[in-house]
Amino acid sequence: MLDIEIRKRGIVPVVTIQNVEDANPLAAALIAGGLDIVEVTFRSNVAYEAIKEIHKMYPQMIILAGTILTIEQVNQAVEAGAQVLVSPGFNRKIVEYCLNKGIQIIPGCSSPSDLEQAIECGLKIVKFFPAEANGGIDAIKAMSAPYGSLQFMPTGGVNEQNLMNYLSFDKVIACGGTFMCTTEMIQNKEWERITNQTKLAIKNMLNFEFAHLGVNLIEEELVNSVNQFKSLLHTETIRETSKSTFVDFVEIMHDENFGRCGHLGISTLDIDRAIYYLSKQKFSFNFESIKYDEKMKKKFVYLNEEVSGFKIHLLKK
Repeated sequence: MLDIEIRKRGIVPVVTIQNVEDANPLAAALIAGGLDIVEVTFRSNVAYEAIKEIHKMYPQMIILAGTILTIEQVNQAVEAGAQVLVSPGFNRKIVEYCLNKGIQIIPGCSSPSDLEQAIECGLKIVKFFPAEANGGIDAIKAMSAPYGSLQFMPTGGVNEQNLMNYLSFDKVIACGGTFMCTTEMIQNKEWERITNQTKLAIKNMLNFEFAHLGVNLIEEELVNSVNQFKSLLHTETIRETSKSTFVDFVEIMHDENFGRCGHLGISTLDIDRAIYYLSKQKFSFNFESIKYDEKMKKKFVYLNEEVSGFKIHLLKK
């Protein structure tokens, strides 16, 4: 189930906490920005205490413990409250120890040999690290072809500019990054900046864009409206469906109307993530309206709410 929850969130802030008193303000800043997930690395001597503080104060937070290099760190991280462990490389001794203890671990893998070890151990998710230095999304796509059972969490060099390159590939479960909460931001206690950067990261990840406008009509107006929109938009291109006629970005409904004023189609990269984040904003969904693609991934869903008289539906890019 944690795999599903990590995928929904899409972004994992990777943090190094030098002072334990920064742990809870940092967690609060991330939650205020919309992310209730964090990877606390064992790159400082207060990692154990920081994880313990966050787990105590914010039990809803999904906590990953990163840079796990020893069995001792495995035990410390779990005792402190971490639910998932992450290592920079593939250490078979640590992986097998975790599996025998029922501890979820996401080891770092950067080569086919690493991936084959992960598959041999029965793992489903690996960290691709350092991502950009090892070829980025192109390398992930190339390696995922023969190793189709694996999902990847790229970390290392992921930033605002390349985030969508990674998340647009369905084998990427989430991206780890420091760009919304750098060590310098944490040391300077820039909590508001971290919250704002987190909000921006989520906005960029969801990548909402206007897709089309749905127009409600009575049947007698259809031909005239199509011709008017063709003239208005300077196009001869129309596309017919069983329920509507598209003239460029305008969808003219034939006989089935949605919304008092019509409807808006809004595209996004991932329907499940959009549902997760919009649900947190108190929007609800008509799950009977969901449509799936050939891979059984959600490609379409209506919100229950009307906004300014318009029904809203999401569609996958």
